Amino acid sequence: MLYLQLFISFFTIGLFGFGGGYAMLSMIQNEVVVKHAWIDVTTFTDIVAISQMTPGPIGINSATYCGYSAALNAGYGHGMAVLGSITATLALILPSFIIMLIFCKLYTRLSDNRYMTSSFTVLRPVVVGLIASAALLLMNSENFSTPDDTYRFGVSIALFGCALIASLRKVHPILLIVIAAIAGIVIF
Repeated sequence: MLYLQLFISFFTIGLFGFGGGYAMLSMIQNEVVVKHAWIDVTTFTDIVAISQMTPGPIGINSATYCGYSAALNAGYGHGMAVLGSITATLALILPSFIIMLIFCKLYTRLSDNRYMTSSFTVLRPVVVGLIASAALLLMNSENFSTPDDTYRFGVSIALFGCALIASLRKVHPILLIVIAAIAGIVIF
């Protein structure tokens, strides 16, 4: 039953998760943490961090780790948890695969259609909003501590600001991750 629920949940996310992996994060969190309680919010935050550091799209990496963790937390062994990973990952990418096959066929025929160009004009700000939503969901006490712990909160805000400025100045993300890991070791 868990595998069917994983498939349905991640298929739905894949079907309606416009804007890529970062835009899907809020939907994934809602399904795995809030709706089904397969994992807790701290584990989800760790999954997002690991998914950002591993090669590949963050949405697919998150689905893989969430499927594995959900099966493991449900009492299955590691072998069956791998099946949870495979189920969640395939369910997430299957809608995109099907839609892209159909879309590629239609786009070549309708690329000059004004309705097609109008729909893309409307989708752009929606995608930006979904990505901003994912960023805001990650701005929680697990990632930034609380204002009560002024040292950790201040350090978190300072690191966030430095990473934001470095990103805007086009510093390579891998370099930012390495610097942040070193800063975490030194500071904490």
